[in-house]
Order: sequence, then structure tokens, then C-alpha cells
Amino acid sequence: MAQYMILIYGDEAQWDARTDEGVRATDAGHRAFTERAGQAILASGELEPISTATTLRAGKDRPLITDGPFLETKEVLGGFYLVDVPDLDEALALAALLHETTEGHAGVQVQPLVNHG
Repeated sequence: MAQYMILIYGDEAQWDARTDEGVRATDAGHRAFTERAGQAILASGELEPISTATTLRAGKDRPLITDGPFLETKEVLGGFYLVDVPDLDEALALAALLHETTEGHAGVQVQPLVNHG
């Protein structure tokens, strides 16, 4: 088994502007994902708006803490799943269930975690 981080990116303004139908489509994709993945999901979450982020950067004597994201970008990280599945093919099959893979402003990144064992 291997662990994969599935990161969901998109344009926050477009997510906020979704119609009820769009919200239902997104929710249906996440239900399909969680039903298929089951116990393979180790962690998951939807993030608060990027305006609530706090960033730490290298400072002279200690980290500098600033409000807001590390970078100003159109696409932001909106949520994630951490899954433990047999291989990349299964992680990709799960990620393909997410509605964000069909939205022009969004995308889903699948990346393996390093196994230090």
C-alpha cells in the first residue's frame, strides 16, 4: 500500500459563485469518492477561504508571520484527501470521481508521500 495526497485546487471566486446545482454536483463527487475510498481515507478536509491563511517566512532571528497566502494566485488549495491505496492507478481512479476534475477553473493533483520506513 502507498499513501497519496490528493489536493483540490480552484478559483475561490468561482466556487463561491456556484449555483445550487453546481454545489450538488460537487457534493455528489465527494460522496462517490468517500463511498469508493472507504477506509482508505486517512484524513480529509475542506479549507477555509485563503483570506484566513497565515504565512511564516524566514526572518533574521525568527520566522516572520504575515496574514494571507504565501503567493497571490488565481487557483488556491481548497481541500485535500490523504489516502492509503495499493497504487497510483487507484489514487487516480479515486481522484477522477471528484467533480473538480470537470470544472474549467479547478484541478486535482495526486502526489505520493515519501515512505521513510
